[in-house]
Amino acid sequence: MRILGIDPGLATMGWGVVRGKANKPSLIACGVIETAPETAFPRRLFEIEREVGKLIEIYEPDAIVFEQLFFAKNVTTAFTVGAARGVAIARCARYTQELYEYTPMQIKQAVVGYGKAEKSQVQQMIKLLLNLPAYPKPDDAADAVAAALTHYNAGRFAAEHLMK
Repeated sequence: MRILGIDPGLATMGWGVVRGKANKPSLIACGVIETAPETAFPRRLFEIEREVGKLIEIYEPDAIVFEQLFFAKNVTTAFTVGAARGVAIARCARYTQELYEYTPMQIKQAVVGYGKAEKSQVQQMIKLLLNLPAYPKPDDAADAVAAALTHYNAGRFAAEHLMK
C-alpha cells in the first residue's frame, strides 16, 4: 500500500509517500510544493493543483491523507490555506475516493503516543519508525510523512477517517 500524506499550505504544502510492505512502513519520498507570495492567488492555487496531480501520476497512491486545518487566531491565513487544501482535495478526488483526514492531535497521538507532543518529538519518532538517518525536512514534509504514517498505523480503523 502506498499512502500520500499532505500537510496543507499555500506558500508551502508538505507531501510524503509511505509504503507499507510486510508490516513495515518505509519512506518512498517527501518534499514540498512551494508557491511564491508575489504570485497572484489564483495562479498559486493552479500551481498547487498541477503539482499535486504530478505527485499522483508519479507515486500512484492507494490512499491520500490530509492533515485537518487548525487555526486559533489568523482568519485570513485560514481562508487561504483552506483554499489551497480544497484545490488539493479536488485534484485528489479526481484520482480516488480513498481520501482521509486526521487532526494534528490524532497524528501526534499515532506517531508519538501523546496528542500534545512537540514537533521535534514527532520528527524524532518519524526518523525512528522509518529507520532514517535524519528526519525529513523541511517541517512541512515531515508533517506530511507523519500524516501518512498515521494512516498506515490506523489499520482497520482507517475507515473512520474517510472524508465525507
